[in-house]
Amino acid sequence: MSEIKQLDVTIMGREFRIACPPEEELALMEAVAFLDRKMREIRDSGNVMGIDKIAIMAALNISHEFMNTRVTGGLDVADFKRRIGRMQETIDEAFKEQQQLF
Repeated sequence: MSEIKQLDVTIMGREFRIACPPEEELALMEAVAFLDRKMREIRDSGNVMGIDKIAIMAALNISHEFMNTRVTGGLDVADFKRRIGRMQETIDEAFKEQQQLF
């Protein structure tokens, strides 16, 4: 069982501490950056006021994008990204073993 790290992240200028397995840290940081960017876009549009409403609108927009991605041809892009990430880790490990031979 892997250990859980506590990461401090910032979204829209607010600090949050999030628990995360070490192997998922990069994906989490990408998700934080994506959410922060979406929330700032909504705030900067000037149509939505208040951090709570901005967060809800961002969640709805992201959920809508996710649902459309899954429906299109039954393709789950997030699942493909996870699989590709695992394959990349396997390849990296294989290269490490090969480099030790030389």
